[in-house]
Amino acid sequence: MTQRAATILAALGGVANIVDIEPCTTRLRSEVRDASAVDVGALRAAGAHGVMISGHVVQVVIGPDVDVLASDLDDLL
Repeated sequence: MTQRAATILAALGGVANIVDIEPCTTRLRSEVRDASAVDVGALRAAGAHGVMISGHVVQVVIGPDVDVLASDLDDLL
């Protein structure tokens, strides 16, 4: 588990806000219960290159190390 994963999880609204989360190439694709609970600024401060929100789907552009981050997030969930 890394601090970065914990920070990103908190910025996505915490464990209770996550419906599903998975890595996709360079992005972390998440389905959240409440998109208004997502803190885009905190995601960017945690190293996200970009954040796209469409309805309940949040895509966080991480880069090539997204698989490692997703594994760390799985440990937290």
